[in-house]
Amino acid sequence: MRRTRKQYDDSALEEPLINLTPLIDVVFVVLITFMLIAPVLNLDHVELAASGERQKESSATNEQLLLILVKADNTIWFQGVPLSYKQLAEKLKLEKKRHPGQIPQVIQDYRAQFGTYQSVKNTLESCGFDQMDVVLKPN
Repeated sequence: MRRTRKQYDDSALEEPLINLTPLIDVVFVVLITFMLIAPVLNLDHVELAASGERQKESSATNEQLLLILVKADNTIWFQGVPLSYKQLAEKLKLEKKRHPGQIPQVIQDYRAQFGTYQSVKNTLESCGFDQMDVVLKPN
């Protein structure tokens, strides 16, 4: 009796190889693109909830900016004057009547609490503003 050696075909057992190099290259290019563009963005635009009286006016140009500053100690400054939420609401309602198309800018210190930012945002919405600009890196 003669023994025969079985030969296995190794190619039938191997999985086909998938080259992932092009995929990894594309992911790295996209990552580098985001890393280069992110520091350039200084301004974030936030859409606010609809107010009771919604009017679309042209953007204010050459007018005084509505600048709201939230400091690290959570104090709120409007046009360089510290105000409470009630005083801020009164001033913002007056400014909304004077300059209905103007978009307020909010500069918040990174050490301030998020709740202060949220309260300022809610105050802007209640005063009838549709938009606000969040300045991330003020000059």
